[in-house]
Amino acid sequence: MTTPPASVEISETFVSLQGESTHSGQPCWFVRLSGCNLRCRYCDTARAWERGERRAVAGLVDEYRASGVALAEITGGEPLLQPGFPALAAALRDAGPGPLLVETNGACDLRLVPAGAIAIMDIKTPGSGESERFDRENLRRLRATDEIKFVITSREDFDWAAALVRAERLETRCAAVLVSPAAGLVEAAELARWLLESRLPVRLNLQLHRLVGLA
Repeated sequence: MTTPPASVEISETFVSLQGESTHSGQPCWFVRLSGCNLRCRYCDTARAWERGERRAVAGLVDEYRASGVALAEITGGEPLLQPGFPALAAALRDAGPGPLLVETNGACDLRLVPAGAIAIMDIKTPGSGESERFDRENLRRLRATDEIKFVITSREDFDWAAALVRAERLETRCAAVLVSPAAGLVEAAELARWLLESRLPVRLNLQLHRLVGLA
């Protein structure tokens, strides 16, 4: 029996600035997979919760190569939920000159992200409404090139994140720990002050693409 070609359900593909990692500021080709197992209160891509268009992995790789940019990212939704994700990640990793980034919400097994790709893993704070869904075993699964991100909705969230960073020495487990203000809930300048006061070994992370008026 012939094995059907690998495919995934996508919400959209687009080129924009990478805005939420240490690769921030670089042109990036994005593929947003559809479906998510969380319902964060500040989610700005709820459209990705719905079922999307099924696309062959090979066709998505061709689109990435034709985009003319080196950096690629798989985002969502929650991309690790889809059975076709490993095939897509491996194919994009092997297809281009730049690194492959994978955004994940921390509730799925991080080992699904293939070697050579960089996971940008959210750790959901209490203010997200989904902090209990985080798989703490993922802290042991991090690779040296991966990154952690906290989206901060309040001072309580920041203190919660700070306690976890210190208790687990998260900065030693991965390439970077990022803190981002939740839009409309925390001002960037306020989060910057908390960060400076705390002396935490983490990085302020702003949505650069939104600051310059891109989607």
